[in-house]
Amino acid sequence: MPKKPIFHFDAARAEIRVGSHQFQLPRHARGRIALGAGLIVGGTLGFLPVLGFWMVPLGLLVLSQDLPMVRRWRRNFVVRMERRNAERQARRAARSDGKKDGAASDLDE
Repeated sequence: MPKKPIFHFDAARAEIRVGSHQFQLPRHARGRIALGAGLIVGGTLGFLPVLGFWMVPLGLLVLSQDLPMVRRWRRNFVVRMERRNAERQARRAARSDGKKDGAASDLDE
Protein backbone atom coordinates (compact mmCIF):
# COMPACT_ATOMS: atom_id res chain seq x y z
CA MET A 1 0.00 0.00 0.00
CA PRO A 2 1.60 3.32 -1.04
CA LYS A 3 2.14 5.85 1.71
CA LYS A 4 0.12 9.05 1.51
CA PRO A 5 2.52 11.98 1.02
CA ILE A 6 2.84 14.37 3.93
CA PHE A 7 3.56 17.21 1.57
CA HIS A 8 2.16 17.96 -1.89
CA PHE A 9 2.62 20.90 -4.26
CA ASP A 10 0.09 21.33 -7.07
CA ALA A 11 1.24 24.10 -9.41
CA ALA A 12 -1.75 23.72 -11.72
CA ARG A 13 -4.22 24.47 -8.93
CA ALA A 14 -1.81 26.86 -7.12
CA GLU A 15 -2.03 25.11 -3.79
CA ILE A 16 0.24 23.55 -1.22
CA ARG A 17 -0.91 20.73 1.05
CA VAL A 18 0.99 19.96 4.26
CA GLY A 19 -0.52 17.10 6.20
CA SER A 20 -4.24 17.76 6.38
CA HIS A 21 -3.88 21.52 5.82
CA GLN A 22 -4.35 23.02 2.36
CA PHE A 23 -3.14 26.51 1.40
CA GLN A 24 -4.10 28.49 -1.71
CA LEU A 25 -1.38 30.60 -3.32
CA PRO A 26 -2.13 34.05 -4.73
CA ARG A 27 -3.46 33.96 -8.30
CA HIS A 28 -1.17 36.70 -9.65
CA ALA A 29 2.56 36.17 -10.18
CA ARG A 30 3.44 39.38 -8.35
CA GLY A 31 1.63 38.16 -5.26
CA ARG A 32 3.35 34.75 -5.36
CA ILE A 33 6.77 36.34 -5.86
CA ALA A 34 6.17 38.75 -2.97
CA LEU A 35 4.98 35.88 -0.75
CA GLY A 36 7.96 33.68 -1.67
CA ALA A 37 10.46 36.49 -1.13
CA GLY A 38 8.82 37.37 2.19
CA LEU A 39 9.04 33.77 3.36
CA ILE A 40 12.73 33.60 2.44
CA VAL A 41 13.52 36.88 4.19
CA GLY A 42 11.55 35.77 7.24
CA GLY A 43 13.34 32.43 7.19
CA THR A 44 16.73 34.11 7.36
CA LEU A 45 15.53 35.59 10.66
CA GLY A 46 14.66 32.11 11.92
CA PHE A 47 16.47 32.62 15.22
CA LEU A 48 13.68 34.99 16.27
CA PRO A 49 10.47 33.71 17.90
CA VAL A 50 7.56 32.88 15.56
CA LEU A 51 9.79 32.93 12.47
CA GLY A 52 11.65 29.77 11.53
CA PHE A 53 14.20 28.38 9.14
CA TRP A 54 11.41 26.23 7.65
CA MET A 55 10.26 29.36 5.82
CA VAL A 56 13.25 29.33 3.41
CA PRO A 57 12.37 26.07 1.59
CA LEU A 58 8.69 27.02 1.60
CA GLY A 59 9.54 30.38 0.03
CA LEU A 60 11.65 28.66 -2.64
CA LEU A 61 8.75 26.31 -3.34
CA VAL A 62 6.37 29.24 -3.84
CA LEU A 63 8.90 31.00 -6.08
CA SER A 64 9.37 27.83 -8.15
CA GLN A 65 5.98 28.36 -9.71
CA ASP A 66 7.08 31.59 -11.41
CA LEU A 67 10.89 31.57 -11.63
CA PRO A 68 12.41 29.07 -14.10
CA MET A 69 15.74 28.78 -12.27
CA VAL A 70 14.09 27.89 -8.96
CA ARG A 71 11.70 25.53 -10.77
CA ARG A 72 14.72 23.69 -12.22
CA TRP A 73 16.23 23.33 -8.71
CA ARG A 74 12.95 21.91 -7.41
CA ARG A 75 12.64 19.42 -10.26
CA ASN A 76 16.24 18.24 -9.85
CA PHE A 77 15.65 17.81 -6.12
CA VAL A 78 12.47 15.78 -6.71
CA VAL A 79 14.21 13.53 -9.25
CA ARG A 80 17.12 12.90 -6.85
CA MET A 81 14.73 12.06 -4.00
CA GLU A 82 12.68 9.68 -6.16
CA ARG A 83 15.83 7.86 -7.29
CA ARG A 84 17.06 7.66 -3.72
CA ASN A 85 13.75 6.21 -2.52
CA ALA A 86 13.71 3.67 -5.38
CA GLU A 87 17.23 2.55 -4.46
CA ARG A 88 16.26 2.20 -0.79
CA GLN A 89 13.20 0.14 -1.68
CA ALA A 90 15.30 -2.09 -3.95
CA ARG A 91 17.84 -2.63 -1.15
CA ARG A 92 15.07 -3.43 1.33
CA ALA A 93 13.47 -5.87 -1.12
CA ALA A 94 16.83 -7.57 -1.74
CA ARG A 95 17.50 -7.75 2.00
CA SER A 96 14.07 -9.24 2.75
CA ASP A 97 14.47 -11.75 -0.13
CA GLY A 98 17.81 -12.79 1.32
CA LYS A 99 16.27 -13.35 4.75
CA LYS A 100 13.45 -15.44 3.30
CA ASP A 101 15.87 -17.58 1.28
CA GLY A 102 18.15 -18.02 4.27
CA ALA A 103 15.28 -19.10 6.51
CA ALA A 104 14.05 -21.59 3.92
CA SER A 105 17.52 -23.15 3.47
CA ASP A 106 17.86 -23.59 7.24
CA LEU A 107 14.61 -25.55 7.32
CA ASP A 108 15.71 -27.81 4.44
CA GLU A 109 18.83 -29.02 6.28
